[in-house]
Amino acid sequence: MTDKVLIVDDEQDFLTIISDRLTARDMNVSTASSAKDAIKKIETESFDAVVLDLMMPEMDGLETLKIMKEKNPDLQVILLTGHATVEKGIEAMKLGAMDLIEKPADLTTIVERIKRAKAEKIILVEKKSEKRIRDILTRKGW
Repeated sequence: MTDKVLIVDDEQDFLTIISDRLTARDMNVSTASSAKDAIKKIETESFDAVVLDLMMPEMDGLETLKIMKEKNPDLQVILLTGHATVEKGIEAMKLGAMDLIEKPADLTTIVERIKRAKAEKIILVEKKSEKRIRDILTRKGW
């Protein structure tokens, strides 16, 4: 099954390069060049992972992360930044980021984190499904 990933960054050259390189690794890649576009995409599509730039104009990655997690708590978000600080990293994790990667990021690292995000998402979905099944069986008295 192909990994479906959304890459969010205001640098168009970076989006093009990373999209091409991930697509070459059999990933289904969507891109967004702004936080607003990314939020619209997560409302209409499902992604195994979102790789989100921390520093963007209009709305930064932390604010975008917060909105994304409010809309979809199970969304696996990996923050990507050239300006990492311990404080930002802690805040990102508190808001629900799965990981924080510093730019320039090694492609192998990004791919590994996307794979891990997909595995986490599968576990979350399975747990929710099991709970729903238990609830139905309890209500029906089977």
